[in-house]
Amino acid sequence: MSAEKSKVRKGRKGSPAAEPVIPDKLYFRIGEVSRLCRLPSYVLRFWETEFPQLKPVKSSTGQRMYRQRDVENVLHIKKLLYEQGFTIAGARQHLKAEARHAQLQTGLPFPKKQTSDLRRIRQGLQEILGILKPRR
Repeated sequence: MSAEKSKVRKGRKGSPAAEPVIPDKLYFRIGEVSRLCRLPSYVLRFWETEFPQLKPVKSSTGQRMYRQRDVENVLHIKKLLYEQGFTIAGARQHLKAEARHAQLQTGLPFPKKQTSDLRRIRQGLQEILGILKPRR
């Protein structure tokens, strides 16, 4: 029975913690982000110097104000470093490659005839305006 308990403990300890739910707020102070992401504040300040994706705005009093996107980036960086075993330089390159890949994605394909259709619609609307205009 004690062997079963030790197996359960190992299983729990080795499994990654559940991702925190980010509250629906515009801005978070560094202490809130620290508690939410379970990271010390000094780590967040250090990551700001290492990762260009982390750029919290500063309030008039100099307080760091993280947006929701910044908190998501912190969680993503934490996952890369702590769970996937990336180095800081490796994580930086990985994030840069992800951003490049996102830029390369193409938009929705629209038919090429769209401009001629718009011209025809515009002409029709102008004709209707001509009919509706009062004559002098």
